[in-house]
Amino acid sequence: VLVTVGINECVVSDNPDSVLVTYALGSCIAVMAWDRLLHIGGMIHYSLPQASIHPGQAEVMPAKFGDTGIPFLFRSMYDLGAQKRHLVVKVAGGACLNESVFDTNMDIGRRNYVILRKMFWKNNIMITAEDTGGRRSRTVKFRLRDGRTTVSSKGIETVL
Repeated sequence: VLVTVGINECVVSDNPDSVLVTYALGSCIAVMAWDRLLHIGGMIHYSLPQASIHPGQAEVMPAKFGDTGIPFLFRSMYDLGAQKRHLVVKVAGGACLNESVFDTNMDIGRRNYVILRKMFWKNNIMITAEDTGGRRSRTVKFRLRDGRTTVSSKGIETVL
């Protein structure tokens, strides 16, 4: 069952037949978490690092921001029975696609990545694999049956 995770969305499933997919990750980040024993998995596709720029939006769209969306992803998985000690976590995205002065100065991709690293460090969460940074868009497919995660970019597919 192919399930699309749109920009600023979080999807969690305990159906091992689910394949979560997100398209066109540029500066956005996708975090994929998978309980390897229960085959519970989730993916978030967030676009901005911190909710402090729009606190009202974070209340109705927690998945838009890394600092509210990442805890939302993990809480949603724990609600389905996933356990932190069984999680495999993978990350993709965080690119800088344009070379304009605005994009380089803002560098949202890098800031999106930095916030997740800080949060993971504080919460003792290890990243198993990642495909981040650079100047390319990515599509990610995440299979809940076995945790297989593929990242496609410019016709090349990489397994994380």
